[in-house]
Amino acid sequence: MTLTPQELARITELTIGHYDGRAEAFWQGTRDHDVSQNVAALLRHVEAVAPLAILDLGCGPGRDLLTFSALGHIAVGLEGAANLAAMARANSGCEVWQQDLLALALPERHFDGVFANAVLFHVPAQELPRVLRQLHATLKPGGVLFSSNPRGRNEEGWSGERYGAYHDLEAWRAYMSAAGFLELEHYYRPAGLPLEQQPWLASVWRRGSSVQPRSAMQPGDA
Repeated sequence: MTLTPQELARITELTIGHYDGRAEAFWQGTRDHDVSQNVAALLRHVEAVAPLAILDLGCGPGRDLLTFSALGHIAVGLEGAANLAAMARANSGCEVWQQDLLALALPERHFDGVFANAVLFHVPAQELPRVLRQLHATLKPGGVLFSSNPRGRNEEGWSGERYGAYHDLEAWRAYMSAAGFLELEHYYRPAGLPLEQQPWLASVWRRGSSVQPRSAMQPGDA
């Protein structure tokens, strides 16, 4: 399945619109979620000296920006939904860039870490290699990317007004490796439950020195 530019634009519009229209409810529903395991997984692998430059990709209303700032780091948010971006600025006091995932404009070699918590699954599989290369490029050499996504069997499509792509571990590894990342660790969440009750796949990756040619990894290869 190849998505047309018009279909990709509709995916962006409806998915962002879903969150934008529910910004306050989303904040109330997620503000107390405990993602300390994920924050720690990113930070323990970053070898740079603090304070670290952290990009919170898909920062939502700013919960995790607050956490990184409280730990003394320089956190920048990126959010596609205008209402969520405004809330993130107000809640955290951090700089927040309003950009959508399919039209990123990121500085090169700028961040020590990228925190992509519950966001990259909204990228259609055919666009994922390009987006991952952009995240690779925005990291400093040796920088670290954390990702957490609902796992699946490599299916994608609509869930109401939101589009999602749900990868298993092997497919995710193939995408990340092709984008030039080296795996550091992975785990399933929530912690302490049987695997069948852990819908989230979390993984941590270091920026490697090379990226596979675009032809080396096609969406269907995963």
